This record gives sequence, structure tokens and C-alpha cells, in this order.
Amino acid sequence: MKLHDDRNPNLKLFSRYEPGCVVVNDEQFDRPVLVLPDRVETEWTSHSFADLAQEDFLHLASCGAEIVLLGTGERLRFPHPSLTVPLMQAGIGLEVMDMGAACRTYNILASEGRKVAAALLFDTP
Repeated sequence: MKLHDDRNPNLKLFSRYEPGCVVVNDEQFDRPVLVLPDRVETEWTSHSFADLAQEDFLHLASCGAEIVLLGTGERLRFPHPSLTVPLMQAGIGLEVMDMGAACRTYNILASEGRKVAAALLFDTP
């Protein structure tokens, strides 16, 4: 049986993550970023975790994903349930993870062809 690499070179995947930054297809980001299989958005929020607003989750609900992985920095933090109502109303799953877990899980799901989004926040000094 012939095996070959048939990965889509346009698929957005995490190459690396470390405290303070992530790398997606060789492009480094050090501020909030939304990564989907077909694009990267750097304007999904201007807020830190503590200042997340329902408008941020409205944007996530409109991005075309079936599941959103919220990466909350180096430690796991959960947003207030009232903020996530737009995702619930749209039938979109939300998983809250630390940055590393969100990057790893996203890569697996995106590689499987799933409609996944990684919404990443960085720790603020």
C-alpha cells in the first residue's frame, strides 16, 4: 500500500507555542488570535481574559466553527457562563483549555477536517 503526505499546505496549524506567543504556519503571534483551518484573525478581541465581553463570543459564534477551543494562557480560567450564551444559542461547543492544550487539540481536530476554531488569549503582565 502506497502512503503519501496529502496534507493541505493551506491548512492553518500551530507549529509552536511558548509563553507569550504561538506560531501558525511559520507566522508568529503574541496577542489574541483566532485560528481556523482556512484563516487567522487577529482582531477577534482586544480584551484580556478579565475583560472578555459577550461581543467577543458573538464574533466567535459567527466564525463558522462547530467547536471553539478557548485558550486562556498559561493557566486554565473559565469565562462567566453569561458571556458564552451566543455560542450556546448557536449550538457551538466550547472547550476551555490552557494555551498548550488548545494548540494541540486544535491541530488534531483541524487535521481531521473538523470545523474548529482556536481563540487564544495571552497572559497579561
